[in-house]
Amino acid sequence: MCGWRPGGGDGRGPRLEHRSRLHGERNMIDSTRSSLVGGLDLDIEFDAPIGALTWFGIGGHAPMLVRPRSEDALATLLSRCHQTEVPVRILGGGANLLVDDSGIEGLVIKLDHDCFTSRKYNREGEVDRALVAAGSDLFQLVNETARHGLDGVSQLAGVPGTLGGAIRMNAGGNFGDTGQVIESISMLDMTGRRLELNRDELTFDYRQSSVPNGIVCSAILQLEPTDPVKVRNKVREIFAKKKASQPMADNSAGCAFRNPVIDGQRVSAGQLIDEAGLKELNVGGATVSPRHANFISTTPQATARDVMKLMTMVQTRVHEHCGASLQPEVVIWSDDPEAPRP
Repeated sequence: MCGWRPGGGDGRGPRLEHRSRLHGERNMIDSTRSSLVGGLDLDIEFDAPIGALTWFGIGGHAPMLVRPRSEDALATLLSRCHQTEVPVRILGGGANLLVDDSGIEGLVIKLDHDCFTSRKYNREGEVDRALVAAGSDLFQLVNETARHGLDGVSQLAGVPGTLGGAIRMNAGGNFGDTGQVIESISMLDMTGRRLELNRDELTFDYRQSSVPNGIVCSAILQLEPTDPVKVRNKVREIFAKKKASQPMADNSAGCAFRNPVIDGQRVSAGQLIDEAGLKELNVGGATVSPRHANFISTTPQATARDVMKLMTMVQTRVHEHCGASLQPEVVIWSDDPEAPRP
């Protein structure tokens, strides 16, 4: 496997170690670039600051950030990476992600070209279905379906990210989840093989799904035709409730922890953190939000390690207070075995 290591960086300027390592990595990347991406329709960025593409806005680099321009290019790229054992990660909207300050190895794929963000309604007279590409922004999807007089994703109002990530983790909240509207998905496994999965081949549970390892490319959503004004009002109501209780203007990845099950009942992680007296607890530039205790907000001076350490501290304090074990909902990308692991 190519031992690619990204340029690090914590926002405090380049270091000699970083520049020397980057020079070696660039030579390594140049020597394998043609075998991975040669002849493919895609865009490439080297030593890409992927941490800046997350909602936290912090974290390190990846050796290569690739933006395919077609599904065929993506399939071939996955196949080549599989054959050469190059590690691959997929970057969606960056809403539920924390990238370590030291960066990550391998190749990162982002689906933000038109073919991965399209939305088609009323195909072949199917007024209650929509074909939606996985890179579609959830905010745009929610508002666009409302304008079309289609309900079904209004429960995702205020949920950040893209459809692909929302399907994989069954994103949602008190108003409903993504899985309830999925009729089928089209995806590529990590070898580049195409898969078509119907609803009865998929299961969705709390913040998880049975979607196989790979990249979701698109989904058919089962929607309900209704009065556009009624749907828009519903979306506004849900968004207003979230805005009143969540720090939606802050740099945050949404809920930091999953709601745990205690005595057979799922309990609010935010309530447990609040009851432990941890609102406004901070490490460096990372702070437990005073508005909602299950949100961690960051300043421009924060580091990813600040967030990791704060999450670990919250887990310890909550366990000491009530015995509950909080599991991260935020996905952490780190290849450093010495990094704090919430």
